Amino acid sequence: MAVTDKEIFALEKKAEKIRETIVEMLVEAKSGHTAGPLGMADIFAALYFHVLRHDPKNPAWEERDRLILSNGHIVPVRYAAMALSGYFPLEECLTLRKFGSRLQGHPERVRLPGLETTSGPLGEGLSQANGIAYAWLMDAKKEKITPNGDSHFAEGSPAQRRVYVVMGDGEQDEGNVWEAVMWAGKNKLHNVTAVIDRNNIQIDGMTEDIMPLDSLRAKYESFNWHVLEVDGHNIRAFIEAVDEAKAIYEKPTVIIAHTIPGKGVPEIEFDYHWHGKPPTKEEGKQFLKELRSMKGKVPHEYS
Repeated sequence: MAVTDKEIFALEKKAEKIRETIVEMLVEAKSGHTAGPLGMADIFAALYFHVLRHDPKNPAWEERDRLILSNGHIVPVRYAAMALSGYFPLEECLTLRKFGSRLQGHPERVRLPGLETTSGPLGEGLSQANGIAYAWLMDAKKEKITPNGDSHFAEGSPAQRRVYVVMGDGEQDEGNVWEAVMWAGKNKLHNVTAVIDRNNIQIDGMTEDIMPLDSLRAKYESFNWHVLEVDGHNIRAFIEAVDEAKAIYEKPTVIIAHTIPGKGVPEIEFDYHWHGKPPTKEEGKQFLKELRSMKGKVPHEYS
């Protein structure tokens, strides 16, 4: 079913609140990453409030989709989305990076229900997603599959679940990412959807200066992936890409989401220095003022 304008508007409002929460978290923590989380707010709003099969009241629900955050340093955007969807109280977001907090600077699975993996070193998420997806397909082999490959899966079948893995573009410098890309393509893991945050920055500078990545499309296609490219701030386009991925049964899908690092705060957009820097208290006040001043003023382009 096509997503309605009313649903898109509601998701955009969630993304606005996620961005405000990110700034508040980082100011309180006095450490953390700013640009990436702000840039991915629209996608995480879409994931948690439209795309994912999940239950905040039952985080261990067996039939849930899995969301792997490979670039764990952008986890403030995930914490904000999780809090707003009901996994834990919103005020707990202000414990980010504090001793004893469940909300560490990188996600820790054993601390917080609703996290699927612990991430820190980059490049591991796709391999983790592959393992989950492949295990589900192994479990589903006992179910009836017709000769032409069409599956008749029972309700609740492991084959109905999907693994989503979010990766950074700088992370594509890692060799183990490409081992995982090859393996997923070879094994036709159609239940894996990767999302690359193509924001063109990493901690040392612009990605194309540090280690040129283009053409990511051609690289993934050469390893038997279905490749889609979207504006990462167009929630409708992202949801449509996810829906298309669900219809692809012969290969995994990667969605290359072009985003603006620091989205919503003009003076830090595209500035790689904000990759790993939090705002001060005064900067935070200004950032929140700018984010709130933009509410309802961004034109919506509906297809």
